[in-house]
Amino acid sequence: MSIYLHFRAVTESEIRHDHTWLAAFMAEAWENDDAEYAAGIAHSINKGWDAVNDLYAAAGYPCTDSDEPWTLPIYGGRPVPHSAGADYSDVPLMVLEPSGVSQASRFLSTVSFDELWSAVGPKFAALGWSREEHLDHHRDLQEFYGQAASAGHAVVKAVWA
Repeated sequence: MSIYLHFRAVTESEIRHDHTWLAAFMAEAWENDDAEYAAGIAHSINKGWDAVNDLYAAAGYPCTDSDEPWTLPIYGGRPVPHSAGADYSDVPLMVLEPSGVSQASRFLSTVSFDELWSAVGPKFAALGWSREEHLDHHRDLQEFYGQAASAGHAVVKAVWA
């Protein structure tokens, strides 16, 4: 079974802050993921997004403040509450506003991947996570957030199982 964290850049004015509508929007985006990925407006991480977050957490060590920029690329954003009477097994959603997208982009463009990997690499390697895999995720997120920030977009995040 695969589980993905799906990111979709979108103009903030296009977003309806209604879980049902936003879930349908993200489902359509997921169906078009290949084309949207090629266009630079979508990205996804299969299963390992928590490890990517752990990598970025090394930038905040020993600080664990949830408002720190290292939290923004993966878990940053405002949860979108379910509508009344909704099925709570529906896809979890978050929206990271353009200011947060810009902060995430700045963090990703300035943080040293090598320093982060030096801090957590031995622990990650022991768990079977490779440097190359995390470097690929980091570079992809740098590009995705950089393009979204340049366009002034928000980022919607959904978990698909």
